[in-house]
Amino acid sequence: MNIKKIIPILEWLPNYNKSLFKGDLVAGITVGIILIPQGIAYALIAGLPPIYGLYCALVPQVMYAIFGSSRQVAIGPVAMDSLIVATGVSTLALAGSESYISIAILLALLVGSIQFIMGIFSLGFIVNFLSKPVITGFTSAIALIIGLNQFRNLLGVDFVQSDQVHIILEDIWLQFSAYNSHTTIIGLISVAVIIFFRKINKKIPNALIVVVFGILVMKFFGDSMNNVAIVKDIPSGLPSFSIPTFDLDQIRELLPIALTLVMVGYLETISIGKSLEAKQDEYRVRPNQELIALGLSNMVGSLFKAYPTTSSFSRSAINQESGARTGMAALISVVMVVFTLLFLTPLFYHLPKTVLAAIIIVAVFGLINFKEATFLWKANILDFWLMLATFIATLVFGIKYGIIVGVGLSLIILIFRTSRPYVIELGKVPNSNFYRNKNRFEEVIIEEDVLVFRFDAQLFYANSNYFRDNLDEMASKKGTTLKLIVLDAESINRVDSTGVEMLKERVRFYKKKGVTFYFAGVKGPVRDDLFRSGILDIININHFFMRANQAVKFYKTGDRKHQEKYAKYIHQAYE
Repeated sequence: MNIKKIIPILEWLPNYNKSLFKGDLVAGITVGIILIPQGIAYALIAGLPPIYGLYCALVPQVMYAIFGSSRQVAIGPVAMDSLIVATGVSTLALAGSESYISIAILLALLVGSIQFIMGIFSLGFIVNFLSKPVITGFTSAIALIIGLNQFRNLLGVDFVQSDQVHIILEDIWLQFSAYNSHTTIIGLISVAVIIFFRKINKKIPNALIVVVFGILVMKFFGDSMNNVAIVKDIPSGLPSFSIPTFDLDQIRELLPIALTLVMVGYLETISIGKSLEAKQDEYRVRPNQELIALGLSNMVGSLFKAYPTTSSFSRSAINQESGARTGMAALISVVMVVFTLLFLTPLFYHLPKTVLAAIIIVAVFGLINFKEATFLWKANILDFWLMLATFIATLVFGIKYGIIVGVGLSLIILIFRTSRPYVIELGKVPNSNFYRNKNRFEEVIIEEDVLVFRFDAQLFYANSNYFRDNLDEMASKKGTTLKLIVLDAESINRVDSTGVEMLKERVRFYKKKGVTFYFAGVKGPVRDDLFRSGILDIININHFFMRANQAVKFYKTGDRKHQEKYAKYIHQAYE
């Protein structure tokens, strides 16, 4: 086994040089500057003391730099996962309490364990049941929920916190007039400054700028603004090692939220990693290795007081744009966080919570994907309604039920599409050997005594009746003139026992009616399944052809020369 595949840091570290370090240094410092205020802000979303957001930026980043297959993905606290943590843990303990903190850390261990096991057993494909429209609807809804929940800090009003948008909006409407003027002014100025600098250049550390602005305002003018909530004391020092305490009842209650975090976190990381991968040709993102890396990041991170972490869209993009070439950039960001925890936490004492709310609101509202919604409306209306249903379900019923609705609808649509695939009669293109869709090629020749039938999907228990009904309907339209049915099976890549039995039954049925049944373009594995299932007891091997035109020609002319050669070939392949 290649050790470099298991520990990807060994792919780049032995050949590391000064030219790589220059880009990594700039990127690491840039991301670190953004990460520190974001970490403090996202911890507040999770209902945890600010320092826990910084803890999430330590060990998880180190573990991912060692085991992650992407060299530019930035791991740490993110807004979406923080809200999911708050949603799940708040039902079990009071936000900010010791019990709440210990459960949030336990959740990281549980999430990491599931991710690691999925990676070891190559189960990354399971997450594919969350289609892109579902993810778009889910992330857009969560972004809106996170943003609305931060209005309590932005306006200085104690609005209710919830993952159901109608509850938040109702409370905002009822209490809006109670806003704190000083808090609101500082918050809105911060929002405007962040948006202004983002439009100029995304590399500008806008979060750091508004943090410094907020701290200076409160430090020198705080006496006249004593009703503005500030962060106050953030403990100094690094997190100590400890094993999370738990019991089976807690794990059972946390499991639904943990599974949601596993799916969302993995999809975020893969989508970010793949987009960054496309911009270079030095490495490839390996999905199951990403699960292992995320799993270790969360598992080991939980031993050092980190709550669940994953990759950040914004910080990963900035990491790549700033020149990061390897995981060394992440390690440099870790050094900056360590330095902050050891020496700089007192500087954040006067930081207004409204500034943190401004950072969060601008960041998450950028995740509301109007562009994708517009594209889906034009490209695939069913996917658009799937996205919209997930979006509305998440807003109305909450995060946990939103993801359940999204997955459920994805499976229903998958079943619908595979059970009712595209079925069409083919006609002969004049002066050629090709058969094409009669609805797309008006000039094709349709013969009354021949039905060339194409089925564009695997043939299995869910669609075998649909196959039979469409075949019979097309055959009945031909009436008593029908003498030959040719199944063009080029698009059938798999057949199960139900499909085979249905085919055998239809062959017998049409044989009694005096209609010959031929197969054209059958793939090797499908042909093997047919032969093993005894179809040659009903028809002989000469009923299999390479192309539909050869089947029709053989029936019309009785020219056996080419067909006997092909029959001999497939017989040898089967033997």
